[in-house]
Amino acid sequence: MVEELSSEVMKHLKKLSNSDNVVSALAIDQRGSLKRMIASAANQPSNETEIVDFKKAVSRELTKYTSAILLDPEYGLPASKVKASDSGLLLAYEKTGYDATEPGRLPDLLEHWSVRRLKEAGADAVKFLLYYNPDESEDINQRKHAFVERVGAEAKQYDLPLFMEVVTYDNNVTDASSAEFAKLKPAKVLKSMAEFAKPQYNVTVLKMEVPVNMNFVEGYGDGEVVYTKEEAKKYFKEQSEVTTKPYIFLSGGVSFDLFKETLKLAKEAGSTFSGVLCGRATWRPGVQPFAAKGEEAGDKWLQTEGRHNVEELNAILKETATPWTNKVQEDK
Repeated sequence: MVEELSSEVMKHLKKLSNSDNVVSALAIDQRGSLKRMIASAANQPSNETEIVDFKKAVSRELTKYTSAILLDPEYGLPASKVKASDSGLLLAYEKTGYDATEPGRLPDLLEHWSVRRLKEAGADAVKFLLYYNPDESEDINQRKHAFVERVGAEAKQYDLPLFMEVVTYDNNVTDASSAEFAKLKPAKVLKSMAEFAKPQYNVTVLKMEVPVNMNFVEGYGDGEVVYTKEEAKKYFKEQSEVTTKPYIFLSGGVSFDLFKETLKLAKEAGSTFSGVLCGRATWRPGVQPFAAKGEEAGDKWLQTEGRHNVEELNAILKETATPWTNKVQEDK
């Protein structure tokens, strides 16, 4: 079934996509984690100016080669002013992280922002991140479902696409990089994707984790094997079948080389993902020269290695991604 979207939402989706109707977007809406990366690389506390300047450098140098950039309105608005004019803009709506003193990793929105304000700031889409465990208590998940319904209704009111990012977790296995969590991950990703594809949430594009931890796939990681290659392919295929909505992959902090191999395996499995919102895998190594040696060194890395990463990813997407126009069309 092909979903129908308003002409305004379709216009924004086109702005966020390349000529193949595939999302080839850069994510740099990190806040707390980027602050820590810069501080570690510089071996001293980071300040807000450094965070803003690094985002500006990434936007200025790399949006020439991407279909869109994801930024946060807290530190990223100056970067939105220096992006390439033909590159679309997604703005994050959620507060970074979650309140660890309360159970359930409950979401919260930026206090001084609304969808109307994000649109006025130039957003072509709203991005909302939710930490979600389909095996959580009914009370906590119902609170999250109602929260997403409100965000979706607000996005619909202002005719902006809603890109919903879902990051799964488990209450008992707290190390998401462990083999133990890798065994739980496929079911959690698939259940989460099926839930937020339901119409009441008004999600336009799902920004999803891949359904396996590639570090534990036979032939891809160095340690324990949790899934054979064929089992991993089965999960990628199932992910395509749980919804007809467009979905894109987040890189999840894995290395650039492993992310490239992930996309190739997804295609081999029959995955119909429609692009990526790729963050740290693309630009993370650029933090070191920027923070340790200064902006000129950071720019040089972005102009060479950073550009190479983006162009290589674009070439892989050309061979692996499925246009989102196969899944949605303009409401006649």
